[in-house]
Amino acid sequence: MPVHDWTRAQAGILHDFHVAWLSEIRKALNGGILPEGFYAMAEQHVGHLIADVLTLHGGPAPGEPLPAFPVAGGTAVAEAPPKVRRHETVELRGAARPRSLAIRHVSGHRLVALLEVVSPANKDRPASVEQFAAKALDALDQGVHLLVVDLFPPGRCDPQGIHGLIRQRLRHSEMPYDLPADEPLTLAGYAVGAQVDVYIEHLGVGAVLPEMPLFLSPDRYVSVPLEATYEEAYRGMPAFWRNVLEGKTPATP
Repeated sequence: MPVHDWTRAQAGILHDFHVAWLSEIRKALNGGILPEGFYAMAEQHVGHLIADVLTLHGGPAPGEPLPAFPVAGGTAVAEAPPKVRRHETVELRGAARPRSLAIRHVSGHRLVALLEVVSPANKDRPASVEQFAAKALDALDQGVHLLVVDLFPPGRCDPQGIHGLIRQRLRHSEMPYDLPADEPLTLAGYAVGAQVDVYIEHLGVGAVLPEMPLFLSPDRYVSVPLEATYEEAYRGMPAFWRNVLEGKTPATP
């Protein structure tokens, strides 16, 4: 199913789809994609972060190392690098931002990764864009891996897209990101270790969503079935709004 032009829909309609899609992603991750010991939860507060989907590990307390990644689970980057068209590496520049807060789930289980689906509210004003970028950087500073799904084109507050802003903050540089004009939607998976490796795909409206890596350690990941989960969530939308998104009906009479 091709990606729709979500700028056609009202904010409430997008929120409804957003919730449904996250539910399908969580269901898929917990349905066998995540290795034993890992699990996903939706819309949880973790310290000062609010994440769309959390990937947690029921292991040791914060500050203690995670056990070795299960041999039978996930994919090793060395054996099968994520199938994306762009890969960048950003060297971390020491403690550019505080690293003292330990991020953990209220149950005591360790936070491993975040998945964020960008909404119009994340782009509606400069403060919203900066807040989203700051949340992403806070997660990476804590060694939490990240997958950002941005199905909205750049606006006046994010002229190179959300990833472009995160990239600038990571690099401590205002150099603009070369976002393809004909593929303005961005998917970016961040793996954080001694450095941050970023795996990026760009697409335009009408393209099919690729699988994207969600990292569980700096060198191991699982593939998130964005297309299948998107299709399942879209199937449950009201017919009127499906027609609007498909260009068959105007949003207002």
